[in-house]
Amino acid sequence: MRTYGQYCGIAKTLDAVGDRWTLLIVRELLALGPCRHTDLRNGLPGIASNLLVDRLRDLEEAGLIHREAAPPPVATTLFSLTERGRELEPVLRELSRWGIPLLREPGGSDTFRTHWLDMPARALTDHRPDQPAIALQLHADGNEDLVIEVKDGSVHTHAGRVDHPTASLTGSPHLLAATLLGDLDLSAAEQQGLKLGGDREAVLRILPR
Repeated sequence: MRTYGQYCGIAKTLDAVGDRWTLLIVRELLALGPCRHTDLRNGLPGIASNLLVDRLRDLEEAGLIHREAAPPPVATTLFSLTERGRELEPVLRELSRWGIPLLREPGGSDTFRTHWLDMPARALTDHRPDQPAIALQLHADGNEDLVIEVKDGSVHTHAGRVDHPTASLTGSPHLLAATLLGDLDLSAAEQQGLKLGGDREAVLRILPR
């Protein structure tokens, strides 16, 4: 492992997770939970397979991830974060928050996965914690959905679908991001093409005010 050779907490952290792709691997494991190699490749378009193998090995040696065999009948290896690895979540949350201004322009030719909205979604506030639990489903064309679950004032997310969401939002990555970040109010987003299904008040319950 390359090192800055400096006795400094920042330098030591960058020794462990500062290489290209490393924090994005952590992002995938935080958003999706245990992943196969192919799951990580899908969430990291552009990474070479051998480089992903190298980065996973480095993270394992640093004690940030561990691998285990998936239970039968699936014969594959699953990678997941250790407790030490999960401690990087606040770091990624702050990086996501810092990067909000950089999302205010459409991504153009940038690739996108809906679960990349995981961090902005987790930062949402439940403005009506006294109300019953709700599940909101986000969908961008050609991508797996992201579910935002809100209960007792807490906001949680997971990739995938729920059978009967309270409400759903469907649109371009830029419209979804702008709505979650509060750059567009819901009505303005709808005028630009965002599609709302289900309970409008449930969506407004968590959007920035």
